[in-house]
Amino acid sequence: MSLLQIAFVAIVFLLGVGLYGLLVSRHLIKIIIALQIVVKSALLALIVAGDAVGRINLAQSVAMTVIVVDTIAAVLALALVVQIKRRTGSLDAAELGQLRH
Repeated sequence: MSLLQIAFVAIVFLLGVGLYGLLVSRHLIKIIIALQIVVKSALLALIVAGDAVGRINLAQSVAMTVIVVDTIAAVLALALVVQIKRRTGSLDAAELGQLRH
């Protein structure tokens, strides 16, 4: 197997694990972790694509930008999850969908 094929298998595996986590889990923190795995899969695909076309420097700089934005989004999501837990006492997405004012 070539390095490109190994990277492609890793990308598909990470994407599969992330999507499985999104489909199966109703716990908000697990959903955030699954989203992080999907983003890491996309980052790996971006780096591999940049290497394949010979523009690895551009791919790495875009990946760094995505990492910064993704980290900020994850921190904000976790802060919202903490507030949801404090107010409702639950982190189950199905239970939160049934809340009414």
